[in-house]
Amino acid sequence: MTDAPALPWRTAWIVGASSGLGAALAKLLDGRVDTVAISARSADSLNAMQEASQTLLAYPLDITDADAVARCYQDIEDKAGKIDLVVLSAGTWEMVVPPDIDPAVFKRSMDVNFMGVVNVLAQAVPDMMRRRAGQIAIISSVAGYRGLPKAAAYGSTKAALINLAESLHPELAAKGVTLSIVNPGFVDTPMTAVNDFPMPFLMPVDDAAQRLLRGLERKAYEITFPRRFTWAMKLMRLLPNAVYFWIVRTFMLRE
Repeated sequence: MTDAPALPWRTAWIVGASSGLGAALAKLLDGRVDTVAISARSADSLNAMQEASQTLLAYPLDITDADAVARCYQDIEDKAGKIDLVVLSAGTWEMVVPPDIDPAVFKRSMDVNFMGVVNVLAQAVPDMMRRRAGQIAIISSVAGYRGLPKAAAYGSTKAALINLAESLHPELAAKGVTLSIVNPGFVDTPMTAVNDFPMPFLMPVDDAAQRLLRGLERKAYEITFPRRFTWAMKLMRLLPNAVYFWIVRTFMLRE
């Protein structure tokens, strides 16, 4: 067993756990939580993680299938007890470079990044509000703060998640449910490995997972990392549109 102290959750469910930030967080929780349910579409990756772990249990899942999400949620609770922590880390990223505007790209992004989250919330929120207990973390991105070149599809879904969390937070808090929105900058994962542009303050995924875990333990509403980059992006939200678009044209669209 790990020498790290136990964590305040008994049963955690990480969706999007087969790689990247979700997988790194699952490894941090392993042995410190009674059961860590891990879900993603890749059954092989999940099974390999389970075999190498102490407390990880694989639940392969396509979160775009609302009925499958409902069955998975119930299956976890039947086998492991009430879910205390849900972390929604599944996501997809496809670049959009005008004039190529492909509706299929936007639909895939919305189905996974946004509607996948909604499908899970449809199960977790009523259950946790009835119990007046539980914690949910939605992984969004600083790409949701303001529009960025090449991120028209991805950024739109992340902006939607930020708005979703802001809308739900007050009513969930009133019923004893903690909701966090996680807005990372660039994290070194398979998703960012395909990027063909500079990624300032690129963060190792294990460091990012540590930051995420500390934020979850604090029950912070917004969890961001790395701070220098995310706070710079926050400041961008305050700029007048004309100034912001000038910065984008001058520094982000240079050939």
